[in-house]
Amino acid sequence: MGKGTATRQMILEHAGRLASQIGLEGVTIGRLAGDLVLSKSGLFAHFGSKEELQLELLDFERERFVKTVLEPAFQSPPGEERVRAIFEHWLDWPEKSALPGGCFFVAASFELDDRPGPVRDRLAQLQGEWFETLARAAQSAVKRDHFRSDIDPQLFAHEMYGLMLSGHLARRLLNDPNWAARTRRAFDALLARSRATPAAAERL
Repeated sequence: MGKGTATRQMILEHAGRLASQIGLEGVTIGRLAGDLVLSKSGLFAHFGSKEELQLELLDFERERFVKTVLEPAFQSPPGEERVRAIFEHWLDWPEKSALPGGCFFVAASFELDDRPGPVRDRLAQLQGEWFETLARAAQSAVKRDHFRSDIDPQLFAHEMYGLMLSGHLARRLLNDPNWAARTRRAFDALLARSRATPAAAERL
């Protein structure tokens, strides 16, 4: 890794930690220059504007998410086992990402949902892709007779994401020590409602 690439990664790493705590709007060229003891001109050489920085940060965190959650989860066989693997790795994502403010994408979604512009559009695209990934995983479980043929994969994805959001709230805002166990129980209930037959679960 060259010096320029290493510096760029260092900037994005710090920007991600900062954004998870104070929001993307708080991540400015001036703030990063002060925190990292770099010149503003040097930062502008890497990112031509605050908006460009924010867009690259979204893609940087997406790549981190893929490596932390999706790549290990997709080592599991397709079907219910992979759906559960996605859930478990996703549940561990805030801690494994090492971001002090928890899930970067949850924080960004709450911040940008009513702020039109390229950054919101890119975030919406990434979140839409994630919903589709969850729905495809559920559809794969249907094709393998792990899930009922009449379930709506998009609805399954919606419910699964809702469980993760409520878990995030319980953990980050309410400081609930039982957030993980409760979220897992809710997910187990979702799987139980979705299974085709008890025999299908036994084939996993």
